[in-house]
This record gives sequence, C-alpha cells and structure tokens, in this order.
Amino acid sequence: MSTTVSAPAHKLAQVLENLGISEVNSGVSTGQNWLKGSGKELVSHSPVDGARIGSVRSASKAEYEEVLEIARTGFNEWRTWPAPKRGEVVRQLGEALRAHKSDLGKLVSYEMGKSLQEGLGEVQEMIDICDFAVGLSRQLHGLTMHSERPEHRMYEQWHPYGLVGVITAFNFPVAVWSWNTALAWVCGDVTLWKPSEKTPLCSIACQRITAEVFKRNHVPEGVSCIINGEREIGEWLSHDSRIPLVSATGSTRMGKAVGAAVGERLGRSLLELGGNNAIIISDKADLDMSLIGCVFGAVGTAGQRCTSTRRLIIHDAVYDAFIEKLKNAYGQLRIGDPLDEANHVGPLIDTAAVEMYSRALNSAQEQGGRVLVPGGVLSGTGYESGCYVRPAIVEAEPGMAIVQEETFAPILYLLRYNGSIEDAIRIQNEVKQGLSSAVMTLDLREAERFLSATGSDCGIANVNIGTSGAEIGGAFGGEKETGGGRESGSDAWKAYMRRQTNTINYGSKLPLAQGIRFDL
Repeated sequence: MSTTVSAPAHKLAQVLENLGISEVNSGVSTGQNWLKGSGKELVSHSPVDGARIGSVRSASKAEYEEVLEIARTGFNEWRTWPAPKRGEVVRQLGEALRAHKSDLGKLVSYEMGKSLQEGLGEVQEMIDICDFAVGLSRQLHGLTMHSERPEHRMYEQWHPYGLVGVITAFNFPVAVWSWNTALAWVCGDVTLWKPSEKTPLCSIACQRITAEVFKRNHVPEGVSCIINGEREIGEWLSHDSRIPLVSATGSTRMGKAVGAAVGERLGRSLLELGGNNAIIISDKADLDMSLIGCVFGAVGTAGQRCTSTRRLIIHDAVYDAFIEKLKNAYGQLRIGDPLDEANHVGPLIDTAAVEMYSRALNSAQEQGGRVLVPGGVLSGTGYESGCYVRPAIVEAEPGMAIVQEETFAPILYLLRYNGSIEDAIRIQNEVKQGLSSAVMTLDLREAERFLSATGSDCGIANVNIGTSGAEIGGAFGGEKETGGGRESGSDAWKAYMRRQTNTINYGSKLPLAQGIRFDL
C-alpha cells in the first residue's frame, strides 16, 4: 500500500471562523446562551498533524444543574408546540446544515481523522435525518381499538418523555447526535448532549448552527443543550432521575455502566455499543463486487466504525482467489492526510488507539494468527502526529480470543469455511456482539437462509453489500452486547416517546370490563 502523503493539513482557520469556533470555547450551552464553563479544559489536537485546534471549557456540577433546570423549563413550553411546527424548525436546521456542509465536513475530518468524503457524508446524514424527521412530525400516529363495552372508545397516543440525555462517541462526532436530536425534537423532547471529549469542537459548531435556527423561530431556551466534559458528565446524566431516557453510543463497557445506572432508577436507555461485524463470502459470490464492500468496510474511518468489517468468513473454494484480490487492493491504499481526497485512509483518533492496534496485532500473532498483509505504525514526513497505521490482514481461527473482541482499528481477520451457508452463519454468530452482518452470494436460497430466523443474529443483515454505510431510513442498532437500541429511521421515534392508552366513555352508564358487576 502507498504511504505517499501530501503536506500536513492546514489548521482550517477560515473554516473555524465560519463555524464560530475560537481558540478557547465554552462547552456548555442551553441553546443561544453559553455558560462560562468552569470545569476542566479539554484541548482538541488533530490526529491529522498533531496541531492544537482549540480548547473547550467543560461544565462544573453547578453548571450542569443550571442547564438541567433551564432544559426542564424549556420542555414545558416546547411540548405544547404542534409537532408539525417543531418539524418546521428541524426542516430549517437541515437547510442550515446544507449551507455549512463543506465547513462542518472539513472540521469533522480534521478533528476526528476520517477522510473528507466520509466527513462530508456524515454531515449529509445529518441533513437526511432532518428531512426524515420533518415528514415524521406529521406522522406521530397511535391506534384506535374497539372496546368491549358499549358506547366506549379506546385508542393509544404518544407523548414526549421530557429530557433526553445523548452521549456520543468520537467516531461519528456529529451524525449520531443528529439521529437522536432530530427525532427527539419533533417528538417534543429536549436534549442534553454530552459529546466525546476527543472531538469537542464539532459539538460547538453544531450548537452554533442550531442556535441560529432556533433564534429565528423563537424556540425556547433549553431545547438544545450541550454539556462538554469527561466521564463524570455521562455518569451525572445516567444517574439523574430527572432524565427519563439516556441514549448512549460507545463501547460495550461504557454501555453496561450506563445501562446499569439508568436501570437502577428504572429509567430507559437506548444503547448503541460494540460491533464485531462479519461478511460471509460464499463460493457463489461475485468476487469483484464483494471486494469493494470488504475493503471499504475494513479500512473506512481507519476501522473506527461500530459497523467496520472485522471478520471475513470465506468459502474454501474461493479463499485463495479472494485473498489475492484483497492483497492487491490493500497494496493500492493511500494513507495520509484525510483532507487530501486522493488518500483512502486517515489516522486513528489518538496515540492510545495506536497502542491498542499494536497490542491487538501482537496478540493475534501470539495466538497463532498468520499475517498476510503486515501492519505497523507509520512515521516520518506527514505522519508526525504518530496516529497513522497500516491496515493489516491476519489469517485466523474463529475461536481465537482476539477474533472474539472488537478492536477499533483497521485489522481484518480471515476465517475459512468449507461446508454450507449454515456453517458460515454459525461462525458469524459465535461472537458476543450483534450489530451488522453481510453475505455475498448470488444464490437466492443462501441469501434467504441468511436473512431467516435461523440466520444472522445481528440487528443489520445485508445481502451483496458490506457491513458499513447504513442509510437513515432503516432503524439502526444491534443485539446481544451491541445493546438492543434502535436509532434513526423506521419506527425508532417510539423510543423517544411514552405510550398512553385511553378509554373514553361517551354513554350514560359505567359498565365494567370483563362483565364485572359492582352495584351500589
């Protein structure tokens, strides 16, 4: 693979100015208003070139309490707005994001390290979910049911929960926030966003864009709140009984802590956690088409997607031929400055991620894995940040401990099978995670078996496309240690609302259900 890179990225001074980001920023906001930020300073360094982009002042406990009270007051008014009127605000936010797409996409790429195309694609996801939410604002439907009692009517309706805590990860620093907020806002909720401390400036940009739209529409203060900080902010949100729903995206370890804290107070959690995703390459697959999905799934975002492809389960009959295609494709990868659109792979988020990558590669070899495409940390001109690594391919066995884990880095494990599609599905389902999965086959029976109740146990199951790159129209999420949550499309909006069953007696008598008599 090529390691030729362009000069280090500029600090994007004009982009930062356009997005309202200064050298030092308050990271605590209730909408249009910004609090001082009396907590720890979070410094954002770009993994692209190691440069300091800026810093964010995080929230103190007192400021957290202040934000919560403003949010509660804002909710009391926001929930009374008709849903289509709330949808109109979200529509305008989508238009504002269109206007800022280039700048925000560049910031995402520079602060997080994903390619510019992926950064722009992430902003497009924000635009798409706004469009989806606008239509949804006129479709928050319930059901009407027939009562067993005469002159009675039964129906169900949905009401907003109230305050929704949103905890997001560094790898999608803006899109996942929008998945939650666009739906929560049209449902009548207000949101409190705890962004990743690794990408705080993206949250400042999103809040400033949102604030402009909210100001024009006289949206009450407290509907869109951000509370930057480290782990303790997430702990405050999780334990706070004033927040009925907490949506958290991140590692399985983090999700277990959030789920336990929220569950202890009988709140609700929406968890989007780890993935250990596999693509099955059948002997009936189109190998050329399969190659694109496998390579992008494995190296896109430098392997730092929850939907990244970690495992390829390849039929023995096409194993050698497909390996040659993979090796050739990996040899063409360009690694370097993600703002240079000629490059395919950018850096990992920080040097701690690089250390994790190196440990995983060493463990794979110690456990018997055979390296087919060597990895390694890159150094020299263009790699001064110390965050660039080579995507690696390792031949492995399904039962190896390292294969059972999710390593957030571009390491791809190759596994053989030589039986039926059921054998491949069994290998795929052996891991604890259950987010995304795919099969490459031109055989209708294999495809249908993969999608059946005895097939993939993941929340996402694809045929002839890869594991990453989900569209917002479908509900996004997974099973097992992925957490069971669903965000984005389909009927995921129901997670942000509480269901209420109503019975109306419009007659002159009060009969009881089940024929019970209670005469006085």
